[in-house]
Amino acid sequence: MTDTLARPAPTVARLIHGWDHLEWWVGNARAVTAWLTSGFGFEVVAYAGPETGLADRLSYVLASGDTRFVVTGGLDPDGEIAQHVLRHGDGIRHLAWQVDDAEEAADVAAAKGAEVVVEPVSVDGEHGSVTTSAIATYGETRHLFVDRGDWHGTGWGPHFTAERLPRRPVGPTVGTASIDHVVGNVELGCLDKWVAFYCDVLGFSEMRHFDADQISTQYSALRSTVVHNGAGVTMPINEPAPGLRKSQIEEYLDAYRSPGVQHIALATPDILTSVAAMKDRGVRFLDMPDTYYEDARRRVTGFDLDWEAMQRLGIEVDVDEGGYLLQVFTETVTDRPTVFIEIIQREGASGFGEGNFKALFEAIEREQARRGNL
Repeated sequence: MTDTLARPAPTVARLIHGWDHLEWWVGNARAVTAWLTSGFGFEVVAYAGPETGLADRLSYVLASGDTRFVVTGGLDPDGEIAQHVLRHGDGIRHLAWQVDDAEEAADVAAAKGAEVVVEPVSVDGEHGSVTTSAIATYGETRHLFVDRGDWHGTGWGPHFTAERLPRRPVGPTVGTASIDHVVGNVELGCLDKWVAFYCDVLGFSEMRHFDADQISTQYSALRSTVVHNGAGVTMPINEPAPGLRKSQIEEYLDAYRSPGVQHIALATPDILTSVAAMKDRGVRFLDMPDTYYEDARRRVTGFDLDWEAMQRLGIEVDVDEGGYLLQVFTETVTDRPTVFIEIIQREGASGFGEGNFKALFEAIEREQARRGNL
């Protein structure tokens, strides 16, 4: 009885072991898969579609280190995938988490007030089953609880095959290892609501908060709060702040037609090698002016850094009490100015590049101006 009373009540945050995958809903899954493999070095490890028993969609599972993307396209023009893409363009539909029990996760979330949008369902296959459930979050984004405890196969899951997969594109090894964090954009005035959702409903903790005066340029600003579950899932949430011109968050919300995932940060143990490889493969990154590196050399001291290579590749650096980090950001990787990718290498630092915010947002504003959206 004493042990039972002392045991903390379950929260969704405590039930999550880490990221399972991120699922993209796109207009042409084959083309997006080709871009992510050829440009970012992912490998296709599984496929599902009409040939494997799915009538309305097809999906490719992409792997790089511990990161898994599922790229899904709809085959029915009136189906939910095609209609989602029609409204939002290509983007992230599911942020999927690993759990031991998808039914328990949904029940715990619902008891705290989360909206369960997909009740627990088990899909059976030759080697067992995978059980999932889903809850709503900002916009039309969903969190998917994935329980693979009854799946005993070597592949991804029921309906997926490792036969007749696209070959790995030729190119230097990129070597990204895991998902560092996933960033969401919400409407003006909604940040505190969603921070409360993750903390009060799902049991996450607030890690850091940045006010508009910390993330601003001459023209625009934003507010941001980082939440995490303490077991590998970290999610900054941004909202626009009033400014002289349209902020990057407002541009995203206009283009995506709702809140959603803005960028995915992929961790690498060697950012110089990863970024050089991606550039050789055709990926384009935001440009950093030479003046950034003049300032960074004065600001960041005491570390053995290859400043020449960093400047050549456009890589930024920041420090905190734990060490330093290196980061770089792609241009948007979708037709609409919505989703982009961050590459990050952490050497003890737990921050998010606060010292780079101004330079980064000025680089984004230069891209906005080129599109006529600043």
